[in-house]
Amino acid sequence: MGGMKQRNTGRSLRDLKREISARSESNQEKKPQVVQEEDDSWYPSSYTSWKLVLSARLCAAVWSGVSDCDETYNYWEPTHNLLYGQGMQTWEYDPRYALRSYMYLMVHAVPGWIYAKLLQPNPMLVFYFLRCLLGGICASCEVYFYQGVVKEFGINVGRITLTVLTLSTGMFISSTAYLPSSTSMYLTLLAYGAWFRQEYRAAIFATALSAILSWPFTVLLGVPIAIDIVLYRGKVNMFLGWSAISAVTILGPIMMCDTFYYGKPVFAAFNIVMYNVFTSHGPDLYGTEPTSFYLINGILNFNLIFPAALLLVLVRVGGRLLLGEKTVSLQGEHLPILLSQAGLYLWFLVFWLQPHKEERFLFPVYPLIALAGAISIDTTQRIIHSLLSTSKQYLNHTLWISGSSLLLFGIISLLRITALYQHYQGSTDVWMNVAQLEVSQHTTHVCVGKEWHRFPSSFFLPSTSFKIEFLKSEFRGQLPKYYESTEKGLLPTRVYHDDFNDQNMEEPSRYFTNPGKCHYLVDLDNDEVTDRQPRYAGHENWTEVSSFSFLDPGASHPFFRAFYIPFIDSYFCKYNKYLLLKRNLVHDMN
Repeated sequence: MGGMKQRNTGRSLRDLKREISARSESNQEKKPQVVQEEDDSWYPSSYTSWKLVLSARLCAAVWSGVSDCDETYNYWEPTHNLLYGQGMQTWEYDPRYALRSYMYLMVHAVPGWIYAKLLQPNPMLVFYFLRCLLGGICASCEVYFYQGVVKEFGINVGRITLTVLTLSTGMFISSTAYLPSSTSMYLTLLAYGAWFRQEYRAAIFATALSAILSWPFTVLLGVPIAIDIVLYRGKVNMFLGWSAISAVTILGPIMMCDTFYYGKPVFAAFNIVMYNVFTSHGPDLYGTEPTSFYLINGILNFNLIFPAALLLVLVRVGGRLLLGEKTVSLQGEHLPILLSQAGLYLWFLVFWLQPHKEERFLFPVYPLIALAGAISIDTTQRIIHSLLSTSKQYLNHTLWISGSSLLLFGIISLLRITALYQHYQGSTDVWMNVAQLEVSQHTTHVCVGKEWHRFPSSFFLPSTSFKIEFLKSEFRGQLPKYYESTEKGLLPTRVYHDDFNDQNMEEPSRYFTNPGKCHYLVDLDNDEVTDRQPRYAGHENWTEVSSFSFLDPGASHPFFRAFYIPFIDSYFCKYNKYLLLKRNLVHDMN
């Protein structure tokens, strides 16, 4: 058989190497050579970072007080009702308005119920168990976000972000708060962590869960994610499909749960949007704050990181114009830097312009504040390195910048956290003493006047035989009331009330008019004495059971009331007494 001539259709190894080399040189010409960090730079592993952050969150669970009465009366109280059959109800839970979701409560109540059934602790331990659980969830979400940041922005930005999250006062306050804004913060960590890891389906689902289950306004934070998926990636069908899957999967169980508890079809997220956006009194009903409110609040909670986050765009664009893209690129690993931070600035634009401002409104973007501040510090390192050194490895010469910045940040944060504990822990200490009172067979009335807003919840009452009663004070708004007892088979959550209103108008029926029926009274002894809120301390009818110091903000130096300085704090701060009083003789006990 004759030999066949083989066709030489392939290329030699030498030719292939030449082609690869030529392509690499061409790509290098097209892609700017950004100053890089060392490949062997150390950064915490996922397990190490989780242990680090979890330690901080468990400290927050124990030492951070309930700083928002909305947390007490809109979430802890109805949860106490679900677990123990007694708790307070606000107008938002009246079926006529139905602004709050019982599914959101059930997500928290079920773990508490399991813990109580297995270990049978007192309610206060259930309270702290749930806070520790929230801290664990938050820590896990933070580590996931940190991993995404490392992948998208590099090791240095990731390390700085993790440090800021761990040490910041803002995360100390928000990480274990039982508030939809805190839940949305967890889901922001998941959504953006998934986005940075190119796990787009998870990012869509987390954004939808945040908007539907916890706080509908967080859909704003999903806008940059949607822009990237639809416009940059062209994944229109995937985005629409997973948006629909997420909506149906999440909305179905929520509406079923809320319909059961309210006794009618309810979509609470829609109701809260309608109330806050399409009514004349919704957004401004509970007071307004000046433009400087969020600036001051941001500095207190993130100190030097907050202005660094606000200035990120100027730092990044300015560095690019000054030194060129080889030093300061506007592109991350997969995302434009400005697009990845667009959610933060969109949130600021919307909420900063609203007259009604509260600290918790910024909770969902706390992770983005930490990230933006970290990118600003990293960019500063790159700029200074470019000006002072010719080396390609910028971390070897600029670690002192991030190190000193984070050291200063950590010290200021710890001083702020310590101030919050030292100055205001007295109210929590008093209620912990209430939790240890002896249980009687009769109803025990624990009264509060002007301190109604610092009541941490019925979890700090020894049993359901204890009830909170409101005395008149200078507060003239609408107070909550207990869920009504109903006939067997009728849920108290379905009862309509004529004495609830959606305009925060005072309802006189809330007051316990005769202090003579109070067995105990919790009060702050200060100079705010009026006809409606008399001084109870020292009166012959009352005996002091316990007393703790509590800061008098008006009589204390502004700096020292904000930051605790050891040894000299007492010279600049004045304290009042937070008291638990027992009535000497109770009239008409029952």
